[in-house]
Amino acid sequence: MIQNSIKAAIFSMCCFFYIHVAAQPNLGEIHGNFQTDVQYYNTDTIIGAPIVPEKVLMNGFANINYTRDNFMCGVRYESYLNALQGFDTRYKGNGFGFRFATFTKDNLTVTAGNFYEQFGSGLILRSFEERTLGIDNALDGLRLKYAPISGIYLKGFIAKQRFFFGQGEGIVRGFDGEININELSEKLAQAKLKVIVGGSFVSKYQQDNDIVYKLPENVGSGGGRLKVSYGKFTINGEYVYKINDPSIFNNFIYKDGNATLLGISYSQKGLGINLGAKRIDNMSFRSDRTATGNNLMINFLPALTKQHSYNLAASIYPYASQPNGEVSFQGDVIYTIKKDTWLGGKYGTTINVNYSEVHDINREVVNDTTSLLEPYTLGYKSDFFKIGNRVFFKDFNIEITRKISKKWKTILFYTNQVYNLDVVQGHPGEPMVYSNIAVADITYKLNASNAIRLEVEGLFTKQDMGDWAALLLEYTYAPHWSVAVLDQYNYGNPESEKQIHYFTGNITYTKNSNRISIGYGRQRAGLLCIGGVCRIVPASNGLTLSVSSSF
Repeated sequence: MIQNSIKAAIFSMCCFFYIHVAAQPNLGEIHGNFQTDVQYYNTDTIIGAPIVPEKVLMNGFANINYTRDNFMCGVRYESYLNALQGFDTRYKGNGFGFRFATFTKDNLTVTAGNFYEQFGSGLILRSFEERTLGIDNALDGLRLKYAPISGIYLKGFIAKQRFFFGQGEGIVRGFDGEININELSEKLAQAKLKVIVGGSFVSKYQQDNDIVYKLPENVGSGGGRLKVSYGKFTINGEYVYKINDPSIFNNFIYKDGNATLLGISYSQKGLGINLGAKRIDNMSFRSDRTATGNNLMINFLPALTKQHSYNLAASIYPYASQPNGEVSFQGDVIYTIKKDTWLGGKYGTTINVNYSEVHDINREVVNDTTSLLEPYTLGYKSDFFKIGNRVFFKDFNIEITRKISKKWKTILFYTNQVYNLDVVQGHPGEPMVYSNIAVADITYKLNASNAIRLEVEGLFTKQDMGDWAALLLEYTYAPHWSVAVLDQYNYGNPESEKQIHYFTGNITYTKNSNRISIGYGRQRAGLLCIGGVCRIVPASNGLTLSVSSSF
């Protein structure tokens, strides 16, 4: 009740500012944005779409922010009536999901209320919102940022995490310090060698109510990071260590956790090379040891794999990071062949080659009397430099982009993947999937305002659901209109009744900051993944409406 009163008071304050500022110029600015997604659901037993009693579901929000000089405040009103299929049903009703006030004075920034924060790459802390995945782990409390001199940046906070329209049980505390060596003096700023070093500490507190076992109420995690650049080369690395943190996610074992992320890159005109490695060992870090799904995550464990954008590659076998343990490697090379050459053509040709591989970590029993991952034990031993035998994911892909003429542009894409259905999608007993995907993406520009794009895709595999085909045809009438039709067809499914077309059509109108999109069709059940974090998407059939705007 008190929280609701506070939220209402802040909202009233912002409304007052709006009325006051609208009447009198030069008293600050108000900005905001709005979005709503509505779907009407049809019954479709062929694809297994669940019956939706409400028929119509809706997710929506509006942000309103006021700024003046070094002060800013704002609120976000959210509405779930009821939440769209695939989103947690605990998002229900209306309310203020986010409110804050912040000001800066003499290099000190104070924030009260909700805020998002990230230390380093996020291995130790990342508070963020990803609306398409239903993630909002905003922190709610007090945060200080201070820059005592140029090049030194300090941050600290104590807060709780957002849990739908309430708060999680645990308390999160964090401190981060970063030194940018080259910003310390004008002489260092001219140096070719660039160095940034940082360190963080994050802890959580949650009361132990277990009547049998003693669970740690305070769990600490510390880490360090370094980024060094010299000319065209950049090397960066981060290491995080977490003390024992028994939770439902790791089967309540007492083993400590750690995460390592390394990257090397080289860049010059026409050529870019990126190499990366990552190791995760028992690093699910949440402010509530009983939290499941994507709720109350303190840290973020990115996938070290290519984030595909083409339909079949992105939607059939997407990879999700494994917080309990994985070792991954990735190499990525992008090279542009010069224009006006035999290979480069008149406009040049860009080739992108990428390879990634993800394995389980090495796991061995702690002793002869304890089984692997046995609850309320150390769980397992793991040699940092050994790689587990189980393959989670492999992906070799190549993409060639070439503009043939002023009117024609083509992109050819191929990927060969190995996918562990058991681990990544949680389907025990399913065989490993070996697949090949080929894509031809052709754009024909009719004139300055009109363009047609055709996307032809094929996925070929002898496992799981068999072969797929996809066809996308898109017409754009710039700058306002876009019409697209897409069909995914599982023509190679070994069960003939599952050889189904997933057809969708979509019309989008955009004018300035307003965007309206209407669609109709089928959605296949599967995973939606962004950056290695995924949401289960159920099958559905119906009419969709999306409206967004900003001011």
